[in-house]
Amino acid sequence: MRHLKWILVFLLLLSTVTAVPTKSHAIAAKGAILMEQESGRVLFERDAHTPMRIASITKIMTATLAIESGKMNEMVTISKKASVTEGSSLYLQPGDKIKLEDLVYGLMLRSGNDAAVAIAEHVGGSLDKFVKMMNKKAKEIGMTKTVFANPHGLDDHENHYSTAYDMALLTKYAMQNEQYRKISGTKEYHCKSLNRSIGTWFNKNKLLTILYPYSTGGKTGYTIRAKRTLVSTAEKDGLKLIVVTINDRQDWKDHMSLFNMAFQKYERVEVVSQEKFASFQGSYLGGVVPEQEIVYPMTKEEKESVEVTFKPSKQRGLRKGKVGELKVFVLGKEIGKTDLLGEDLPRSEKENNDSWLKRLFR
Repeated sequence: MRHLKWILVFLLLLSTVTAVPTKSHAIAAKGAILMEQESGRVLFERDAHTPMRIASITKIMTATLAIESGKMNEMVTISKKASVTEGSSLYLQPGDKIKLEDLVYGLMLRSGNDAAVAIAEHVGGSLDKFVKMMNKKAKEIGMTKTVFANPHGLDDHENHYSTAYDMALLTKYAMQNEQYRKISGTKEYHCKSLNRSIGTWFNKNKLLTILYPYSTGGKTGYTIRAKRTLVSTAEKDGLKLIVVTINDRQDWKDHMSLFNMAFQKYERVEVVSQEKFASFQGSYLGGVVPEQEIVYPMTKEEKESVEVTFKPSKQRGLRKGKVGELKVFVLGKEIGKTDLLGEDLPRSEKENNDSWLKRLFR
């Protein structure tokens, strides 16, 4: 009986632990994060703010700066320094001329370190200047625990590191760019700008190419010191996710596991949207629209707890501009806010600020 008692206690504890996957999800990564792409909500994390070596997922920043440079159609002359860069390579030769856009495809699909140096030299003017650009952009994005020392992620500098959280922020930022999304999600690519054949580049991201039907892109990485690193993105039923793992021997499996957990538990909810307000016209709101949309991933319980409050502007009378502010709460916690713009609310609605809110968000 005593043994049976302890077995029952163990099973009870086990069921309690497994009921909260966001806190106990079993993965092998040293550092990891699962982030919803639109809102930035963190759905799972493990040592996500601890700086670690990141290997070739560094190239997400290199690709981003290249795309934003406005030079994607320019031809790049390959230097000797770029051609002899160690590690994974596109096998570029000194004097080769190749379109910057093609280099970015080779950078992201084949993880070409020679491409990374060539991009840095062309976009930044030199490696050192490009690295300064990388760190400046990191600060703009909010990557507070990241230091870049090269454009490829090789272990040639001690001060080259980031965190799972920072890399998720970078990916969230990069995925707002249509050209980045296209390149990141390309399975194979044939370079046409080089005057000699270098074959077809196949993406190293197996989640995208063969393993996971909801994969939309990402970047692989590996060095002896960093071990396996991986950034991947996925989308299902409108819910867009980012997973970053650092030092993870089973990264393919862990990314799919985290994606599946999130897709099963969460749904994308448009709490405040242009469409919602557009469908609620007439005497209630007139031409009032939200300045920003509020989209948030929620569980069924969270969705049922949504509360929206409205605070009207102090200025009275019909006018155009800011008429008030909406705040959204989930389980009592504020998750977003936006101004309402347009004509002032009808007087009857001012007298009862909650009446139209209840009709709009019920």
